[in-house]
Amino acid sequence: MKGLKGKNVLVTGASSGIGQAIAIRFAQEGANVAINYRSSPAEAEETEELAIKEACGNIENCGVKSLLVQADVSQEADVVRMVSEVIDQFGSLDILINNAGIQIAGAAHEIKIEDFDRVLAVNLRGAYICAREAIKSFISQGSGGIIINISSVHEIIPKPDYVGYSVSKGGMENLTRSLALEYARENIRVNAIGPGATITPINQTWIDEPEKKAQVESKIPLGRAGTSEEMAAAVAFLASDEAAYITGQTLFVDGGLTLYPAFRENWSS
Repeated sequence: MKGLKGKNVLVTGASSGIGQAIAIRFAQEGANVAINYRSSPAEAEETEELAIKEACGNIENCGVKSLLVQADVSQEADVVRMVSEVIDQFGSLDILINNAGIQIAGAAHEIKIEDFDRVLAVNLRGAYICAREAIKSFISQGSGGIIINISSVHEIIPKPDYVGYSVSKGGMENLTRSLALEYARENIRVNAIGPGATITPINQTWIDEPEKKAQVESKIPLGRAGTSEEMAAAVAFLASDEAAYITGQTLFVDGGLTLYPAFRENWSS
């Protein structure tokens, strides 16, 4: 992708799944990658090892830098320290990928308010704090910047038993649009991707059971779940110069899940 080589990128929640694939993809593109983790340094080290291997092969000192940085994105002090550390180590920050996210299941009338608050604190408040600190850096540098939020099809498709998650992703859509409009004059682009069903560790419960997997994939027009690598490719595109005229948008990478697949059959009178 044009314009990614040599850029300094921070990926939150990059220990596994989509975040890990994003970190690896940017390293492959020649970018320097800061890998954020909250509580699993071993998984973050695995991400770092894979990223450098994919970027450099067996070549030592290929020019791609990596950095492990611990932070709970729901904690303001952690985020301020994290962004400062990335800038200290890399010299600047060019691209922020807001990927960190959690989900807690429970009927809407039974879920504990602490659980509801925790999901919003990580998924939405955390994304905002990270974006705020990145934007401060972008403006100070005077060269613009890019933010990509990892949202979900559930920013527009309700997800029963996951009200906190659905609300957080709905809020992320407006966060993306609001920041894009407010900072366009600063040459700061803000976009999002909305993954559909994706093969990641968090979805292992249905991936490993053929009946559940078939049930999930029956809802997807293309007939299969997506991969983390496909999500990472969309992120790389939106962060590249190829997408220089795109801002404030959510790109759904979902195999057609947001196309109302039940309407494939003509049921009207």
